[in-house]
Amino acid sequence: MSLDDVLARIDADLPAATDRLLDLLRIPSISTDPAFKADCDRAADWLVADLKALGVDASKRPTPGHPMVVGHVGNANNSGAPHLLFYGHYDVQPVDPLDLWDRDPFDPEVQDTPKGPVIRGRGAADDKGQLMTFIEALRAWKAVKGDWPCRITFFLEGEEESGSPSLVPFMKENADELKTDIALICDTGLFESKTPAIVTMLRGLLGEEVTVTAPKFDLHSGMYGGIAMNPIRVLSKIIASLHDDTGRITVPGFYDGVPELSDALEAQWQGLAFDHATFLGDVGLSEPAGEQGRTPLEMIWSRPTCDVNGIWGGYTGAGFKTVLPSKAHAKISFRLVGTQDPDAIRENFRKMVTEALPVDCTVEFAPHGSGPASGADTSDPMFEAARQALSNEWNIPAAYIGCGGSIPIAGYFQDILGTEPMLIGFGKDDDAIHSPNEKYDMESFHKGIRSWARILDALT
Repeated sequence: MSLDDVLARIDADLPAATDRLLDLLRIPSISTDPAFKADCDRAADWLVADLKALGVDASKRPTPGHPMVVGHVGNANNSGAPHLLFYGHYDVQPVDPLDLWDRDPFDPEVQDTPKGPVIRGRGAADDKGQLMTFIEALRAWKAVKGDWPCRITFFLEGEEESGSPSLVPFMKENADELKTDIALICDTGLFESKTPAIVTMLRGLLGEEVTVTAPKFDLHSGMYGGIAMNPIRVLSKIIASLHDDTGRITVPGFYDGVPELSDALEAQWQGLAFDHATFLGDVGLSEPAGEQGRTPLEMIWSRPTCDVNGIWGGYTGAGFKTVLPSKAHAKISFRLVGTQDPDAIRENFRKMVTEALPVDCTVEFAPHGSGPASGADTSDPMFEAARQALSNEWNIPAAYIGCGGSIPIAGYFQDILGTEPMLIGFGKDDDAIHSPNEKYDMESFHKGIRSWARILDALT
């Protein structure tokens, strides 16, 4: 039996595959709300039962939070074939505000839209629909070929939408069982909703809260204005100094570990013809505001950032109060790339702020998490094999792309398991993940299943 037979089976089984996904979507597995704990358990049980029906040795593993689902198929006798791990998450975001949904978020259905049919419901795109693309590909493979393509470990999480508090301890405790040659992660999307992609760069994140104090209590600005130091003025000056006139970040040592793009990757990104004018225009902006001399895709994928996420102090209520505040506050985050060291950047940032304080001012810092960037080694032939498989399915050259956000699980696979992550997903920009009326295009679901079948064939 050939790959074409597997693809034909996927096409024929699409209605049944859709029904299975709708069944899973009906389970309100909201991980962040304790009221839905039993439903998260039920979703894990559903997945265990579905995997077992395929012949997978699957089980629900307890954690202090919601359970993990772990399963294994294949054996070490698959000569020359890699051992793959597939990761996805079965938990979903809360549905509030409920009144903005056009239907019950846990009563999913297939809807016709001007752009084609979509699967509507909470979790359709993030991440149940994506998760099921891989399982359905294996279902068709096993039905047609009667065996597995290689050794495969399933690792399905139930806390991704609530910060994954149990993930790292579980991975460390079960590292020997979870180690594989490569980890496949299906929680990303198509580039500009049309180009298949493998995410190979993920930015890290560092957060700091800064509080500058001057007078010991709020003062009357008529009596003290001009003679007393205003902490908002101090903090504003410090924030303004974090970037120079070209957009570069001025924290000492900040660019240590920031790599330049390879010529091949730069050419590939240029070939994507990213329309930054539309990207910015959709949010009411027009001009890129990052480092001068960098392309828009570099700015959001491969360059580090420093952003003020919140700033406050003094009186901010209705009306007006002529107060000279005692304290000024700001929340500042850094997106990191390459081998930038979050701990060194935190230390240098705090030193820079402290040294900039005038007499009579003090500063307090509160850390808000940190994590390094992660990147995949695309020199592994499996990456190029997967990229070509995606290109064949979508009839568009697939691309290696970056991601401006952070997906910690990718770094955990590298740091804890020593396993290279390969992030492939089929979401679209308008899927409204985390928002009311979330959807997953039927095209994404169908071609996603076919894509995984092609990738499994290419890798084995």
